[in-house]
Amino acid sequence: MTKRVVVGMSGGVDSSVTALLLKQQGYEVIGLFMKNWEDDDNSEYCSSRQDLLDAVSVADTIGIPIEAVNFSKEYKERVFSYFLREYQAGRTPNPDILCNAEIKFKAFLDHAMQLGADCIATGHYAQVREVDGLFQLCKAADDTKDQSYFLHRLNQAQLSKAMFPLGNVLKSEVRRIAEQHGLSNHAKKDSTGICFIGERPFREFLNRYLPTQPGDMRTPAGEIVGQHQGLSFYTIGQRQGLGIGGAKNASGEPWFVYGKDMANNRLLVVQGHDHLVLQAPRLLALESHWISGTAPELHHRYAAKTRYRQADAPCQFVDLHEKQCTIAFEQPQWAITPGQSVVVYDGEVCLGGAIIERAEQS
Repeated sequence: MTKRVVVGMSGGVDSSVTALLLKQQGYEVIGLFMKNWEDDDNSEYCSSRQDLLDAVSVADTIGIPIEAVNFSKEYKERVFSYFLREYQAGRTPNPDILCNAEIKFKAFLDHAMQLGADCIATGHYAQVREVDGLFQLCKAADDTKDQSYFLHRLNQAQLSKAMFPLGNVLKSEVRRIAEQHGLSNHAKKDSTGICFIGERPFREFLNRYLPTQPGDMRTPAGEIVGQHQGLSFYTIGQRQGLGIGGAKNASGEPWFVYGKDMANNRLLVVQGHDHLVLQAPRLLALESHWISGTAPELHHRYAAKTRYRQADAPCQFVDLHEKQCTIAFEQPQWAITPGQSVVVYDGEVCLGGAIIERAEQS
């Protein structure tokens, strides 16, 4: 019997080629377009109407049915409310990671199963393989596009139903395939910005939902060098948008955010990318999730990323509890950011990760 695969089609080229490849491989393919954001959806930054038109056009070209489904309520409850709470607490969350775990591989997966799907597929650049009855999440062949970082909170049940047809395809090849088969979006720009919310001015967007509370910007010596617009609007390692480039007695080096004093509403800044306060050899992370269901080994050499598009950094676990871990790196890491995820790898295999609580010096 032909397997039925429901493909999450966003209107972008990656998910479009995903559907095309599966159709060519003989699967019964159904497209599913998810609408997950309704606030100001008519603005220039949120183009779900155009994305839907692109997805429908591609489905028509490929010759598959497509359905639109609205998960806005689930997105607001499961992802966006968490996103706002984290920013209000002074942390910098990664909504794409939660969106994958709660929307694309939970709400979408559940809906696809109701449509009689055997599996779901997305345009993520990652790979799934089964080894001795366990499903592994592995890096993509195109290491410049690998998205396993964003998928590290998936579990065995979710991975067992997931297909990533682009896992062994280069991005350049994806665009070539799309053009070759007459897909109307073959040259469409890749989306960036917050998952489903779009590429809007971030500070202006947050300002609608969080109160603005200006305060001092201070150096490690306590010197006031400027005013911030509200601690929620800044993140560790930030350089742009501080507005203190011409501060007096400056060394000439750019300013960076290195911390937040939430109790006193102070933004802590320092000059120089390589300043010691921006470097840390260890971190404490909470809410850990391990894909296999088993935690990694203590004092074993792994590699980890503390942010997307960062090179893998050799490390080891020096402490592991149920949902908490301490990771020590062989080389100090730059701008470790509370709220972001540390994602751990054993070679090409993504083991899972945890949410960074704080950087530690020893």
